[in-house]
Amino acid sequence: MVVRQETRPGAGADAQPPEFRHAVASMQGARLRPEVLCEQMPAPQRIAPYASALSADVTVDGTDVGTGRIIVLHDPDGNDAWEGTFRCVAYARADIDVDLVADPMLPEVGWSWLAEALESHGAAHLAASGTVTTVTTESFGGMAEEGRTAQIEVRASWTPALGDDGAPDLAPHVEAWGELLCTAAGLPPVPDGVTMMPSRRGQRGPTR
Repeated sequence: MVVRQETRPGAGADAQPPEFRHAVASMQGARLRPEVLCEQMPAPQRIAPYASALSADVTVDGTDVGTGRIIVLHDPDGNDAWEGTFRCVAYARADIDVDLVADPMLPEVGWSWLAEALESHGAAHLAASGTVTTVTTESFGGMAEEGRTAQIEVRASWTPALGDDGAPDLAPHVEAWGELLCTAAGLPPVPDGVTMMPSRRGQRGPTR
Protein backbone atom coordinates (compact mmCIF):
# COMPACT_ATOMS: atom_id res chain seq x y z
CA MET A 1 0.00 0.00 0.00
CA VAL A 2 1.50 3.35 -1.03
CA VAL A 3 0.45 6.11 1.34
CA ARG A 4 0.44 9.72 0.25
CA GLN A 5 1.92 12.27 2.64
CA GLU A 6 0.87 15.92 2.72
CA THR A 7 2.63 18.79 4.45
CA ARG A 8 2.26 22.51 4.55
CA PRO A 9 3.57 24.32 1.45
CA GLY A 10 7.33 24.62 1.54
CA ALA A 11 7.82 21.63 3.84
CA GLY A 12 9.43 18.81 1.89
CA ALA A 13 9.90 15.20 2.89
CA ASP A 14 13.21 16.00 4.57
CA ALA A 15 11.43 18.47 6.84
CA GLN A 16 8.88 15.92 8.05
CA PRO A 17 9.36 14.80 11.66
CA PRO A 18 10.64 11.21 11.91
CA GLU A 19 7.65 10.35 14.10
CA PHE A 20 5.31 11.29 11.29
CA ARG A 21 7.30 9.36 8.69
CA HIS A 22 7.31 6.27 10.90
CA ALA A 23 3.58 6.57 11.55
CA VAL A 24 2.80 6.81 7.83
CA ALA A 25 5.09 3.86 7.07
CA SER A 26 3.22 1.76 9.63
CA MET A 27 -0.03 2.26 7.70
CA GLN A 28 1.44 0.15 4.91
CA GLY A 29 1.43 -2.86 7.23
CA ALA A 30 -2.36 -2.89 7.51
CA ARG A 31 -4.10 -6.04 6.28
CA LEU A 32 -7.58 -5.53 4.90
CA ARG A 33 -10.23 -7.86 3.53
CA PRO A 34 -10.27 -8.60 -0.21
CA GLU A 35 -13.55 -6.71 -0.58
CA VAL A 36 -11.80 -3.49 0.51
CA LEU A 37 -10.04 -1.63 -2.31
CA CYS A 38 -7.79 0.90 -0.56
CA GLU A 39 -5.91 3.70 -2.28
CA GLN A 40 -4.12 6.92 -1.40
CA MET A 41 -5.98 10.21 -1.55
CA PRO A 42 -5.05 13.87 -1.09
CA ALA A 43 -4.96 14.82 2.58
CA PRO A 44 -6.23 18.12 4.04
CA GLN A 45 -3.44 20.64 4.58
CA ARG A 46 -5.12 23.19 6.86
CA ILE A 47 -6.09 21.06 9.85
CA ALA A 48 -2.59 20.10 10.93
CA PRO A 49 0.99 20.66 9.74
CA TYR A 50 1.28 17.06 8.49
CA ALA A 51 -1.32 14.63 7.19
CA SER A 52 -1.72 11.41 5.21
CA ALA A 53 -4.93 9.88 3.91
CA LEU A 54 -6.41 6.71 2.49
CA SER A 55 -9.75 6.09 0.82
CA ALA A 56 -11.49 2.78 0.28
CA ASP A 57 -14.50 1.21 -1.37
CA VAL A 58 -16.12 -2.03 -0.26
CA THR A 59 -17.04 -3.99 -3.37
CA VAL A 60 -19.11 -7.18 -3.51
CA ASP A 61 -19.77 -8.92 -6.84
CA GLY A 62 -18.74 -5.79 -8.71
CA THR A 63 -21.05 -3.51 -6.72
CA ASP A 64 -19.85 -0.82 -4.34
CA VAL A 65 -21.68 -1.27 -1.04
CA GLY A 66 -19.60 0.99 1.17
CA THR A 67 -17.02 3.75 1.07
CA GLY A 68 -14.81 5.62 3.48
CA ARG A 69 -11.57 7.36 4.27
CA ILE A 70 -9.08 7.62 7.10
CA ILE A 71 -6.72 10.52 7.72
CA VAL A 72 -3.82 10.73 10.14
CA LEU A 73 -2.99 14.21 11.37
CA HIS A 74 0.18 15.27 13.17
CA ASP A 75 0.98 18.45 15.03
CA PRO A 76 4.40 18.28 16.75
CA ASP A 77 3.31 21.07 19.10
CA GLY A 78 0.37 19.03 20.31
CA ASN A 79 -3.33 19.81 20.32
CA ASP A 80 -5.36 20.15 23.50
CA ALA A 81 -8.49 18.84 21.79
CA TRP A 82 -6.61 15.73 20.64
CA GLU A 83 -4.86 15.16 23.97
CA GLY A 84 -1.77 14.33 21.93
CA THR A 85 0.24 15.08 18.80
CA PHE A 86 -1.49 12.62 16.42
CA ARG A 87 -5.13 12.20 15.50
CA CYS A 88 -6.96 9.67 13.33
CA VAL A 89 -10.05 10.93 11.52
CA ALA A 90 -12.26 8.31 9.89
CA TYR A 91 -15.42 8.21 7.81
CA ALA A 92 -17.50 5.22 6.74
CA ARG A 93 -20.72 5.07 4.74
CA ALA A 94 -22.69 2.04 3.62
CA ASP A 95 -26.07 1.08 2.22
CA ILE A 96 -28.40 -0.61 4.70
CA ASP A 97 -31.85 -2.15 4.68
CA VAL A 98 -34.50 0.59 4.75
CA ASP A 99 -36.31 -1.13 7.63
CA LEU A 100 -33.24 -0.75 9.87
CA VAL A 101 -33.48 3.04 9.87
CA ALA A 102 -36.57 2.87 12.07
CA ASP A 103 -34.57 1.17 14.83
CA PRO A 104 -33.74 3.85 17.45
CA MET A 105 -30.77 1.79 18.61
CA LEU A 106 -29.08 1.81 15.19
CA PRO A 107 -26.83 4.86 15.85
CA GLU A 108 -25.61 3.33 19.11
CA VAL A 109 -24.99 0.02 17.36
CA GLY A 110 -23.11 1.83 14.59
CA TRP A 111 -20.81 3.47 17.13
CA SER A 112 -20.22 0.12 18.83
CA TRP A 113 -18.95 -1.26 15.50
CA LEU A 114 -16.05 1.18 15.65
CA ALA A 115 -15.35 0.66 19.34
CA GLU A 116 -15.31 -3.11 18.95
CA ALA A 117 -13.13 -2.95 15.84
CA LEU A 118 -10.54 -0.79 17.59
CA GLU A 119 -10.50 -3.14 20.55
CA SER A 120 -10.34 -6.34 18.50
CA HIS A 121 -7.37 -5.06 16.49
CA GLY A 122 -5.51 -3.82 19.56
CA ALA A 123 -5.62 -0.21 18.37
CA ALA A 124 -4.86 1.54 21.66
CA HIS A 125 -6.31 5.04 21.73
CA LEU A 126 -7.95 7.78 23.75
CA ALA A 127 -10.31 10.73 23.37
CA ALA A 128 -12.60 9.08 20.80
CA SER A 129 -15.52 11.12 19.53
CA GLY A 130 -17.85 11.14 16.57
CA THR A 131 -21.32 10.93 15.13
CA VAL A 132 -23.54 8.29 13.53
CA THR A 133 -26.11 9.41 10.97
CA THR A 134 -28.82 7.41 9.22
CA VAL A 135 -30.37 8.70 6.01
CA THR A 136 -33.30 7.58 3.88
CA THR A 137 -33.83 8.67 0.30
CA GLU A 138 -37.14 8.58 -1.58
CA SER A 139 -37.11 8.89 -5.38
CA PHE A 140 -39.87 10.53 -7.43
CA GLY A 141 -40.83 11.22 -11.03
CA GLY A 142 -38.49 9.65 -13.53
CA MET A 143 -36.49 8.13 -10.69
CA ALA A 144 -39.48 6.63 -8.86
CA GLU A 145 -38.52 3.11 -9.91
CA GLU A 146 -35.43 3.32 -7.73
CA GLY A 147 -37.64 3.27 -4.64
CA ARG A 148 -36.41 4.04 -1.15
CA THR A 149 -32.80 3.61 -0.10
CA ALA A 150 -31.04 4.02 3.22
CA GLN A 151 -27.50 4.61 4.38
CA ILE A 152 -25.55 4.78 7.60
CA GLU A 153 -22.63 7.16 8.09
CA VAL A 154 -20.06 6.96 10.87
CA ARG A 155 -17.71 9.90 11.39
CA ALA A 156 -15.15 9.53 14.14
CA SER A 157 -11.80 10.66 15.42
CA TRP A 158 -9.46 9.36 18.09
CA THR A 159 -5.92 9.81 19.34
CA PRO A 160 -3.69 6.76 18.74
CA ALA A 161 -1.36 5.69 21.54
CA LEU A 162 2.32 6.35 20.91
CA GLY A 163 5.05 3.73 20.86
CA ASP A 164 8.45 3.95 22.50
CA ASP A 165 9.77 5.85 19.47
CA GLY A 166 7.14 8.56 19.90
CA ALA A 167 5.17 7.43 16.85
CA PRO A 168 1.93 5.43 16.77
CA ASP A 169 1.67 2.08 15.01
CA LEU A 170 -1.21 2.90 12.69
CA ALA A 171 -1.64 -0.52 11.07
CA PRO A 172 -4.18 -1.69 13.73
CA HIS A 173 -6.08 1.57 13.37
CA VAL A 174 -6.33 1.22 9.59
CA GLU A 175 -7.43 -2.40 10.04
CA ALA A 176 -10.12 -1.33 12.53
CA TRP A 177 -11.37 1.26 10.05
CA GLY A 178 -11.48 -1.43 7.36
CA GLU A 179 -13.49 -3.68 9.66
CA LEU A 180 -15.89 -0.82 10.37
CA LEU A 181 -16.45 -0.39 6.62
CA CYS A 182 -17.19 -4.08 6.15
CA THR A 183 -19.46 -4.35 9.18
CA ALA A 184 -21.47 -1.30 8.10
CA ALA A 185 -21.80 -2.83 4.63
CA GLY A 186 -23.21 -6.02 6.14
CA LEU A 187 -20.31 -8.37 5.36
CA PRO A 188 -20.03 -11.36 7.69
CA PRO A 189 -16.97 -11.65 9.96
CA VAL A 190 -13.87 -13.32 8.56
CA PRO A 191 -13.90 -17.03 9.58
CA ASP A 192 -11.42 -18.24 12.17
CA GLY A 193 -8.21 -19.57 10.64
CA VAL A 194 -8.24 -17.08 7.74
CA THR A 195 -5.30 -14.67 7.61
CA MET A 196 -5.25 -11.49 5.56
CA MET A 197 -2.34 -11.16 3.14
CA PRO A 198 -1.37 -8.28 0.85
CA SER A 199 -2.45 -8.15 -2.79
CA ARG A 200 -2.54 -5.52 -5.54
CA ARG A 201 -3.78 -1.91 -5.35
CA GLY A 202 -3.59 -1.88 -1.57
CA GLN A 203 -6.20 -4.63 -1.52
CA ARG A 204 -5.83 -7.44 0.99
CA GLY A 205 -6.78 -11.04 0.30
CA PRO A 206 -7.31 -14.01 2.65
CA THR A 207 -5.27 -17.16 2.77
CA ARG A 208 -5.48 -20.28 4.92
